[in-house]
Formats: sequence, C-alpha cells, structure tokens
Amino acid sequence: MPRPAEFVGWLSLRGGVAHSAEARAAGFTTQAMVSAVQSGRVSRVRRSWLVLPGVDERLVRAISAGGRLTCVSAAARRGLWVPPHDELHIAVKATASRVPRDGVIAHWSSGPAPVGRYASEDPIVNALFHVSECMPREEALTVWESALRRGAVSLEALRRIDWGSSRARAIVDACSTLSDSGLETIFRSRLTPFGVAIRQQIWIDGHPVDFLIGESLVVQVDGFEHHSSAADRRRDIAADARLTLLGFTVLRFDYQQVMFDWPMVERTVLAAVAQGLHRGAPSRR
Repeated sequence: MPRPAEFVGWLSLRGGVAHSAEARAAGFTTQAMVSAVQSGRVSRVRRSWLVLPGVDERLVRAISAGGRLTCVSAAARRGLWVPPHDELHIAVKATASRVPRDGVIAHWSSGPAPVGRYASEDPIVNALFHVSECMPREEALTVWESALRRGAVSLEALRRIDWGSSRARAIVDACSTLSDSGLETIFRSRLTPFGVAIRQQIWIDGHPVDFLIGESLVVQVDGFEHHSSAADRRRDIAADARLTLLGFTVLRFDYQQVMFDWPMVERTVLAAVAQGLHRGAPSRR
C-alpha cells in the first residue's frame, strides 16, 4: 500500500498539484492522502485538490476559484511579456457557477486544444487564444510574439491551428519572429498603419539594427533594462556614429518614450520620413 511519503513524491513529480481523483487512479488510497494532509506536507484546496507548499500562488488561486489558469495569467507564469494587470484570468466550464467576481476574470469559451478534466493550467495554445479574445490587438500581438521568442510555440504550428476565431487568426497573420523584445513589437505595430516600408533586424556593416525604414532611416529602440552600464551606452553611441558616417540617419528611443510618450516618437519618425531621410542608398562598406 502506498505510504504518505510516496504520495508526496508523486505529487512533486506532477508539479505539486493534483486532483484527488487522479491520485486514486494512480493507486493512492484516501488514507494516504489524508495522512499527507494531516502531516502538514500537503494542503487541501476546494476539498478535492491537493497542493504542495511552494506551488505558484496563481495556480492555487485559479483552483480555488473553480477554474484553471489561462490568458495573461498563464502567459506571465511562463515568463512571457504581458501587459500590466491585477486580475487573475481563469478558464471555466460553460456550466460553471459561483465563479468569484472580485479580482477574477473568467473565460467561458474553449480554446482549440483539448484540455484534461483535472488540468490546473491551460496549454499555451489555449492561453494565447484567450489573450487574443481578451486583450487589445497590440497587447495580444506582443504576448504572442513573446511566446515565439521564448520558444513556447512555433509560428508554423500557430499557422496550422484551426482557431475558430477571426481575432486569433488576425494575430497569427500579423506575427513575426523578428522582434527581440515586446518593445519592438509595439513599435512595429504602432507604425505599420502609416504604410511606411519598415524592416526588422537588418544587418548593416556587420551589425544588426532594430528597424530600417526605407533605405536609410535606422531606428533603434532600447528596452527597459537597456544601458545597464556606461560601457553599453558608449557602445551604442559608437554604433550610431558608425551608421551616421555610412550615410544613415539614426533615431534612438527608449522604453519610457515608446510606452509613455508615443506621440513624440510617432511625430519624430514621420517627420524624418516627410523630410525624405529614409530615401537614398548609403554606402555599406
């Protein structure tokens, strides 16, 4: 007969959370589970869920609310870029009742991937589906491209999925694997409607640039943690000087400007285009 210690070990291998029905199917008795709870090594959530100490608090909250983690909450747990949010996003059955309202956003629709009856978290495909349905297009696109950068899913796989959603399909069509950061995705997304010819991660003189507009307007965007040292700053100054001497116009914007002073960024880029600074073919030695 399995002992409480063996049950704790089994639970640990499952990420520290499981439904009691799964434990019984694995051969553990009710007494083994009760003993593990009484020993203080396991906690019980909603009577039927068993959780080890240290399990991500978001998972515990999702289970407590009667759902599974999804949307931006699941994306954040996977380390993806997500917009600031305070609410917990959970997926619930269409027949679910008594779903908490305070601090919880419930997603009632189903994603394209089947989910196990006792899953505590949505698979990445379903999480992205809910992101596309829940978030504004720009933010959703940024989350999706973050998933691509992290290797959580491939663009080829996303394109083959039957999403059953025009919003999700539009995000797939707009996705690129070229952005090195969420900030680059946001910059590209906000500039695209103006119809300017913008390319990403173009190599010039043996070095990559974030964006090349036309033939000669370079735009670099610096992330939130950019310039962690004076050496980094000097490197960028040297890179900008090198590009200028090659005949390029270089515009550089930081995180605060792109995220919180976009009108200034937009005016600057469009003014440079209006002046024809994107035209011409600089020397590329």
